[in-house]
Amino acid sequence: ARSFADIGDIVRGKDLFRGNDEEKKQRKQLEENLKEIFENIKESDAKLTNLNDDKIREYWWALNRKDVWKAITCDVKDSKYFRGTCGDNEKNAIRAKDKCRRRDDQVPTYLDYVPQYL
Repeated sequence: ARSFADIGDIVRGKDLFRGNDEEKKQRKQLEENLKEIFENIKESDAKLTNLNDDKIREYWWALNRKDVWKAITCDVKDSKYFRGTCGDNEKNAIRAKDKCRRRDDQVPTYLDYVPQYL
């Protein structure tokens, strides 16, 4: 399971977890994809062309971290990622209102303790 901080570390190239062989294959593919994405970002903005790979990763994360947080906490409009959890049984279960969060903009507690939902 990955936390928000883990996602930030992966994007910025600072993740310490190396994992098993299957994880290593996925990591290599992810790194190749991220390298291509960040090269495209550098090429699309003349102000960014002189940034090295580490700096462009930091730049992107600083610019987009709030949007990543909103996306993984169901801020995506009409998100259907999470199943209903509030109710007596699966026939009357509904999802938490307010885009998978409580009204005070907090992640429901079942997500605090079970990170694999993210």
